[in-house]
Amino acid sequence: MGKRGEDAEKETGRPAARKAPAEKRGATGRGTLGTYKGDPLTGSRSRTLMRLLPVVLLVAGVVFDEAAPPRFNASPLYAAAPLIAAPFFSLLGTVLTGALALAVVVLLQWQTGTLGGVDSTTELLTILTCALLALLSNRLVSRSGEQLATARSIAEAAQRAVLPIPAERIGGFDIAARYEAAQADALIGGDLYAVQETPHGVRLLVGDVRGKGLGAVEAVAVVIGAFREAAEQESSLEKVAQRLERALAREGVRREGLDQFEGFTTALLAEIPPGQSVVRTVNRGHPEPLLLHGDGDVRVLVPTQPALPLGMGDLGVWPDRSDATPFPSGATLLLFTDGLTEARDRNGVFYDPATRLTGRRFEAPDHLLEALSREVRVHTGGGPQDDMALLALRRP
Repeated sequence: MGKRGEDAEKETGRPAARKAPAEKRGATGRGTLGTYKGDPLTGSRSRTLMRLLPVVLLVAGVVFDEAAPPRFNASPLYAAAPLIAAPFFSLLGTVLTGALALAVVVLLQWQTGTLGGVDSTTELLTILTCALLALLSNRLVSRSGEQLATARSIAEAAQRAVLPIPAERIGGFDIAARYEAAQADALIGGDLYAVQETPHGVRLLVGDVRGKGLGAVEAVAVVIGAFREAAEQESSLEKVAQRLERALAREGVRREGLDQFEGFTTALLAEIPPGQSVVRTVNRGHPEPLLLHGDGDVRVLVPTQPALPLGMGDLGVWPDRSDATPFPSGATLLLFTDGLTEARDRNGVFYDPATRLTGRRFEAPDHLLEALSREVRVHTGGGPQDDMALLALRRP
């Protein structure tokens, strides 16, 4: 099996898989950009049951009409069948369901000799009206679905433009990234990450913009744009942080309302200089990253000098100072936002990644991020309560 396979087997308690499934690793096998909103199999089963419900109603109506006294009829069941079919069936399926309901009623009336009577005609008109309403509903649902699909495709394209999935390997390091939004149907929020190979080494950024919605996304774009430019041009990580500070100050001037005065971004900047087995970090009010060693030891990279988040320079100005930490071969640097550390279970207990990861080993960064995402879902009973961005870099 090999050493890495044995390590993975110890970590999971199961035989090590040779390769993670594509759906676990994302489209590129490097990371994912998206959300987790429950078990997809459960949703599939629910849709299947709803598709069967119109048939069940028709069968139940026939049974009721055959067993009940003549003064009772099951017309509500026949009328409901096409209405329930409308949001789940195609146009043809909805038409066939309505036609089948009418045919069943006509056959039963003919069998009982009531076809053509006033009450029978009223029953047929009621079912016909419901069938026509079902057709209208089907068209509206179909059009809304098309609009939603278009909106989601645009949102996904915008998301990949703002937060592109990094390459599998950058500057000789293995990379994996993952983003999970807490808001239903959201693809992107206020969390951000970026990785860039520069003349000064591989530089990384993970941050969390205050606020939600489009305003937060705009700030994310500003921060990432400023980082990519500064990471190439500035000789030190401290100068990169100052460039981001000035970019957010300019952004704050054009924003309105509370964000104009209280907009800020927590950020963690990291740098692995070329030819050196160290990682330098500058922490601006962000959760401390973790350094996972190959033997299972976990080190929390606590800054020697606490600093305010980006965008809060009016409250105090002092020079940024980076911290250098040994970064040996086989170690993994894990950066994340507070969506991970503030994930709570039903008793209000926070998820502690340092404690959970101690003594464990992972074959690759994407395996680590998949394990964290899975454990947060289990810990919270569904998914993160806040947006969660994860970024892992491993020195082979």
